[in-house]
Amino acid sequence: MRDLVEIGMGRTAMRGYDLDDVEIVPSRRTRSSQDVSLSWQIDAYRFDIPLVTHPTDAVVSPSTAVRVGQLGGLGVLNAEGLWARHENVEEQLLRVVRTAEDEPDGEAALKLLQELHAAPLRKDLMAKAVGQIKDSGVTVAARVSPQHAEELTPDLLAAGVEVLVVQGTIISAEHVARDGEPLNLKNFINELDTPVIAGGVGDYRTAMHLMRTGAAGVIVGFGQSRSATTTQVLGIGVPMATAIADAAAARRDYLDETGGRYVHVLADGGLSYSGDIAKAIACGADAVMLGEALTETSEAPAQGYYWTSAAAHPNLPRSEIVGFASSGADLRQLLFGPSSDPYGTLNLFGALRRAMAKTGYSELKEFQKVGLMLRS
Repeated sequence: MRDLVEIGMGRTAMRGYDLDDVEIVPSRRTRSSQDVSLSWQIDAYRFDIPLVTHPTDAVVSPSTAVRVGQLGGLGVLNAEGLWARHENVEEQLLRVVRTAEDEPDGEAALKLLQELHAAPLRKDLMAKAVGQIKDSGVTVAARVSPQHAEELTPDLLAAGVEVLVVQGTIISAEHVARDGEPLNLKNFINELDTPVIAGGVGDYRTAMHLMRTGAAGVIVGFGQSRSATTTQVLGIGVPMATAIADAAAARRDYLDETGGRYVHVLADGGLSYSGDIAKAIACGADAVMLGEALTETSEAPAQGYYWTSAAAHPNLPRSEIVGFASSGADLRQLLFGPSSDPYGTLNLFGALRRAMAKTGYSELKEFQKVGLMLRS
């Protein structure tokens, strides 16, 4: 029975919980962290750690996507971002950074980012960026919006994309538009041999609908972070612990419905510390999408500044440009340590491994069954 709360006469609301509201409960068994596996597999692609990058130019360039892949995760390039619009992306990102430094309120930098995204998409540049990742030998993933999925996907697949991410702030199984043919994800996915990850969603029903389209993975959340302003702008948001648990319930019911087809749940948002990653997996996620957490590394293209792809929307941006102090760490140290920080901002997946070991679990899917306690 869902926890419904009366917020006024004749109006109720569901109670939801953020990752900060839950804690992982130790069990009677512990084990060595050396016996813990963090590997997961989506379709034919296996990864050493449950990491997928949030597709923003602030943290993902072709070279950082390659580095993430070499370290065992999946880097996702934004196929509608600056790498597909400008030849001198590093110079353009430096302009954004310098503008943000000169005017800390962020409005001038945001306006510049919108102007840079107004440049037309160039499929030759898009193919070049994808090709750089493909040539390295790591798994190639790219993000498209629902609005441009049908237009861009053939060229992305021809360039070598192996995992397609169809991501918007809020996505549904069928986008209805008065001024054009809607994107029917079921028809779209059925025509592809490539696994598709789709999202974001925040509730059981939408997650189930996306699973029924044939998606290999469903993204939960919209990249909630210090920079994201979707809740302020649209009033839309679901606390992440509840959203992940609801999507995991949809995954279980869909598994029964289909007689064994497993759809992966990816948590995207509210992941500031390593403990948040552990709690997201414990709530039912198979992997996490990290964006803001990667900002402070030496490889980050935007040199310590972060925004989501929604920042560049021409009419209604839903992300500001936020600066972070550099930790001086590279991607390897961020993911695997060593760490001198006691707050869980470095050695993110070493911490996940330790959390699983301390509660007696050796596999990610088993860890999804760990006990949880709600803060009073």
